[in-house]
Amino acid sequence: MQKRSFIVLAALVALLGVVTQAQGQTYTQALPQRTRILFLLDGSGSMYGQWENTTRIVAAKRLLVDLVDSLETVANLQLGLRVYGHQYHRSRQNCYDTKLEVPFGPNNHTAIRGKLMQLEPQGVTPIAYSLEQAANDFPQEEGVRNIIIIITDGIESCDGDPCAVSLALQRKNVFLKPFVIGLGMTREYQEEFSCLGQFIEANRIRDFRRALGRAIQQSLAETTVSVELLDDQGRRTEKDVNVTFLNNFTQEAAYEFVHYRDRQGRPDSVEVDGVLSYDLVINTIPPVIQRNVNITPGRHNVLEVAAPQGFLQVRQSGHTEYKDGVEVLIRKAGETSLVHVMEVPEREKLLVGRYDLEVLTTPKTYFRNVPVSRGETQTLDVASPGLLNVESGVRGIGSIYQFNNLGQQRWVCNLDGEKTRQSLPLQPGKYKLVFRSEVAGGSKYTEIREFTIRSGGAVSLKLFGR
Repeated sequence: MQKRSFIVLAALVALLGVVTQAQGQTYTQALPQRTRILFLLDGSGSMYGQWENTTRIVAAKRLLVDLVDSLETVANLQLGLRVYGHQYHRSRQNCYDTKLEVPFGPNNHTAIRGKLMQLEPQGVTPIAYSLEQAANDFPQEEGVRNIIIIITDGIESCDGDPCAVSLALQRKNVFLKPFVIGLGMTREYQEEFSCLGQFIEANRIRDFRRALGRAIQQSLAETTVSVELLDDQGRRTEKDVNVTFLNNFTQEAAYEFVHYRDRQGRPDSVEVDGVLSYDLVINTIPPVIQRNVNITPGRHNVLEVAAPQGFLQVRQSGHTEYKDGVEVLIRKAGETSLVHVMEVPEREKLLVGRYDLEVLTTPKTYFRNVPVSRGETQTLDVASPGLLNVESGVRGIGSIYQFNNLGQQRWVCNLDGEKTRQSLPLQPGKYKLVFRSEVAGGSKYTEIREFTIRSGGAVSLKLFGR
């Protein structure tokens, strides 16, 4: 890996004027060693437009030839050239005018240089269709990174949707997020192209040289990242959390690892692809998400994220009386969206903060604004249930209600109308059972029975079912 980085960065000296040395040690999920770069060049008639003391096409051809020369000795790299808008005059409005002029292959640098020098722009700008066709330019092979560098001076002119095409092909892993180098285009075009890939503005020829160098550096130089998880005091102490780098263009997971610290408390580093942009997800409960994190290609990057955690445990003696167990629904205090579901008596690690808990006993038990502090366990105890045994002799319709301290009632649950004998765990309190058998001759035969449930106790009710 170090040898590859040295060769690539040496080739960039002519373009960038600087050499950036990658740092850090890389572990699993390393990038493929081989890279393919397809230059997708605008050959439309507008490329004859004046640019400083020359034309856009002359400047593009000259700098691309220089770049191809500098990359000729780079190992594990193949180049290809596709051009659009160069075969038919713009008067014919040919929106299928695109051609793979030089396919990928070893030692094809001379062929690329030759095709570039022969190129004569004349047509329109079918970017979307060219991208679709470019998907077939990359040989189907595992363990290779496919990259496109689009060089254009104008936007789509054939009613295609380059952004939709680009996103679909990226999701299929045909190629990584494209580079779009806009020649002589103002910043207003950035919105047109940012949905397509990474737009790099090149208003002057020297900007174009730098843009090419930037695209190649991001494509080939080694980029590593360490994630520093901070506690609530800003100290670098948190660890053992699953960390995900999402491709922020496709929202698919690009890299994923369980955070690690060595004996000196230092996190390790991982290699990531400098071509992509990322959203960082720290998979705590609830997760911490940083959108479009700032990663500099060709360097070692340190990302600091506050992710302090503590523990929460809900206990209940006799929870096994509930045949399906007892679940706890966890929400951030004052919010309605669900953060997590845990089982009694599990202990769960949560992000430091305050939570509302809904314990699915019968009836439900609630805890509001429960604090979770870093490194500590917040323990909550739920009263043990008692048992209600109901024998009706016949099937019927019944419901159970609970009384509060003011004597007001609330519905708790319905009886199973298919059973004549049933046992129900209930939390301590005062209750009322309302029942009518299915064979009763009228609503006047409804039975009402009041009872009290105590922790660990049992109440048996025998209904007449007339």
